[in-house]
Amino acid sequence: MDSVPAQAHQGLKEAGAASASHLTSTTSLPTKVESRTAVMEALEDIVYGSAAGIVGKYIEYPFDTVKVRLQSQPDHLPLRYTGPLDCFRQSIRADGFLGLYRGITAPLVGAALENSSLFFFERIGRGLIYSSGFAPRDSELSLSALWFTGGFAGAFTSLILTPVELVKCKIQVPDEPGGAGGAQRRAPLKPIPVIKEIFRHEGLRGFWHGQLGTLIREAGGCAAWFGSKETTSKWFRERNERALVKRGGSQEDVLASRERALPLWQQAIAGASAGMSYNFLFFPADTVKSRMQTSPIGDNGGVGAKVPKKSFGEEARALWKQAGVKGFYRGCGITVLRSAPSSAFIFMVYDGLKKYFPMA
Repeated sequence: MDSVPAQAHQGLKEAGAASASHLTSTTSLPTKVESRTAVMEALEDIVYGSAAGIVGKYIEYPFDTVKVRLQSQPDHLPLRYTGPLDCFRQSIRADGFLGLYRGITAPLVGAALENSSLFFFERIGRGLIYSSGFAPRDSELSLSALWFTGGFAGAFTSLILTPVELVKCKIQVPDEPGGAGGAQRRAPLKPIPVIKEIFRHEGLRGFWHGQLGTLIREAGGCAAWFGSKETTSKWFRERNERALVKRGGSQEDVLASRERALPLWQQAIAGASAGMSYNFLFFPADTVKSRMQTSPIGDNGGVGAKVPKKSFGEEARALWKQAGVKGFYRGCGITVLRSAPSSAFIFMVYDGLKKYFPMA
């Protein structure tokens, strides 16, 4: 075989060098693009998750107020409310309908923080699964992996949520009569005075009173929240594909349908199933948490006797002794009921904003 002339060889070297230089310059570009895309997607999680959380909170808050009042009835006194409807009647009679929105400022902030944190940490959880090699980056995660990312997101979000829920519960449930004199003291109705009172009596650590209950509810509940939504969505997608094939759709039509969002009513059902799963499965932990977080701050009714704080286990035992299993599910029905429209709107708003107003 004839050898390549020197000039040709040199030309090939120069062409190769140019090609390598071009390859280097172009391969560095996707890294920057991917980095910028990741930042914008994280920003979407925070901004759109906050907006969705605020919408959901306005829908569910009156029911949440009733739920907390039912959960936090003290074990040393007769029950004040016979059920959700009685609690609604007494609350509206005492404070009017707007009284059910008492203390909504802190929960609105909390809802924005909670939902933005959930979507943000869930994305981080997905990234960890991909980077650990449990799933290739160009593939969809399995449903079990998505349940894990939900639990991962909930565990981290609980650290942010406990102080917000503590303030919310103190505002929603006025202190019960107590102490030797039977005096009645009402908790301040504004977030700032409540925050100051908690800090004055219990310090910074006091804001995480009830953290274990929040952790159990959020880690387990958010695994169910994201997992149920994705499981239901997957079922709807497979159902829609089968219907499309039955109508004579081609393989290209099926692939194209996967790129489209689910119909609005299917999105709503998927979101509703997520909310109902989240609230029902770990409701007992939420009940114990609410009882811990509505205990009096400082002295007992102003008579100087400091109220000892119960641990999660002590509070659970006291509730079991008072009401048995039923006590752990006080307010569960109304909570599951209100979570269906609330979670449906949260996912619809979040997915809609990402689709129609993408930042990435």
